[in-house]
Amino acid sequence: MTHNLILTGFSGTGKSQVGRLIAQLLGWDFIDTDEEIARRAGKPIADIFAQDGEAHFRQLERHVVAQACAASHTVVSTGGGAIVDTANYRAMASSGFILCLEATPETIAKRLQKPDGEGETQALRPLLTGPEPLERIWELKAQRQPHYARAQGAIPTDDLTPQEVAREALRSWQVRAFLAQEGSSAGERAPAFVVQTPSATYPVYVGWGLLDEIGTYLRRVGIGGPVYIVTDENVLAPYGQQVQRALGGAGIEAHCFTVPSGETSKSLKTAETIFSWLAERRCERGHAIIALGGGVVGDLAGFVAATFLRGLSLVQVPTSLAAMVDASIGGKTAVNLPVGKNLVGAFHQPRMVLADLDTLRTLPSRELTSGWAEAIKHGLILDAPLFQLFGERAEALLNLEPQITAEVVRRSMAIKARVVEEDEKETTGRRTLLNYGHTIGHALEAATQYRKLLHGEAVSVGMTAAAQISHGMGLFPREAVERQAEVLRRFGLPTSCPGVETQEVLKAMELDKKAASGVINWVLLEGIGHAALRSDVPQELVQQAIRDISR
Repeated sequence: MTHNLILTGFSGTGKSQVGRLIAQLLGWDFIDTDEEIARRAGKPIADIFAQDGEAHFRQLERHVVAQACAASHTVVSTGGGAIVDTANYRAMASSGFILCLEATPETIAKRLQKPDGEGETQALRPLLTGPEPLERIWELKAQRQPHYARAQGAIPTDDLTPQEVAREALRSWQVRAFLAQEGSSAGERAPAFVVQTPSATYPVYVGWGLLDEIGTYLRRVGIGGPVYIVTDENVLAPYGQQVQRALGGAGIEAHCFTVPSGETSKSLKTAETIFSWLAERRCERGHAIIALGGGVVGDLAGFVAATFLRGLSLVQVPTSLAAMVDASIGGKTAVNLPVGKNLVGAFHQPRMVLADLDTLRTLPSRELTSGWAEAIKHGLILDAPLFQLFGERAEALLNLEPQITAEVVRRSMAIKARVVEEDEKETTGRRTLLNYGHTIGHALEAATQYRKLLHGEAVSVGMTAAAQISHGMGLFPREAVERQAEVLRRFGLPTSCPGVETQEVLKAMELDKKAASGVINWVLLEGIGHAALRSDVPQELVQQAIRDISR
């Protein structure tokens, strides 16, 4: 059995346009059977009907549909009546997933008669000519509806844009389509999930041993080079060279820029240096940036991609656990200023995220431990069973046992993705929930000049303080505070930062981007898996929590 996505539905439901959008996202081929018939016949379909008759058209259609469905990893848009033919339906059903695009007859009539881009009225399809096209649409659609009902899924398109239909189609396909096994090749592997935001839709791949096939993944999202890899000194030797070899083997031109490891590289000065490097290599709008590394590289390279030439395509290839479960998804890019973290940035969604779990095996133990903080956070704010899993399988996760590691990382990444989909640019407050532990965590990093704590460690301490504040507000029971601390400690994460000055932390919090009109919107817990936003936290309670974690 081949693996294709077949679109059926009445004329005017958007099959051709939507099919092209889906194929572009997946990096698959696209075939419009009506266009292929016209190409082979050397004349428009209307002329085939007029000169040769419908029977001849259906014979041509049968051959084209059979050949299209014999392909693999192809999105096929079929004519409105193709599925009625038994041979066509059998070819489609054996080829992959059949999805029907639906619309009311009134919507269809409007679409088929609307002006095209040059102001001319589009001609109705050959079978819809006559004095009463709407009545003909009602009649013909009613005849075909039992055949459309044989599709494995259906999407009403009346009130959706083609981009929105493509997203829904992809979501429907994901539920039923082939799910790649860990040992499958890049050509067969389906995304772990797809992130769908108002500004962009992109696949996320998670698994073991993906880097050697990065060229195939890039081509699946329409990137053929040149590409510009931004990485750091620690990542270059084990993975930068591996990625360059893989891209070279795939025929993709690649250049590499290496920055010093650590938070200090996330600066405007470093970004300016990369801008000059890109300009010297005549980087163009159609080229792409690959962020290969941890959260620092992801933020820095993302900021460069968002701003150079007013925006380049970005591919996130996280090599740290923290970057996988948090920084690589959602489009937040930024650099730091001396007075605070992430104060200059932009929202810029990637074209793809490729998370190779093999890279976790070479992480220093402290960095790996730090990364678990962000994953644990996702369970604390939105997924109580996931948090329970951290408690039950801590040893297996710390040992990176393949199956449980893949499951937990994918699940944590998917939580981040779903929140981003609901609130891409933090306008509704939903995405703010991801900042649990970050208000004090970021302040701790700034107060210690980014030299004492790794990001995940600071978040862990920040979550400890936030849990205490939640308890002080009467929201979070004491036993839950202790349960959170117990799990953090089992993963080797700190719950305090001895010696930090309370006033320095408070001063850093004043510059936090999560503060509005001087008031911080705190993310607190009402229970494991249930986060809430509060802006009425007494200053005394905050000061006490900071004093407690500084002991």
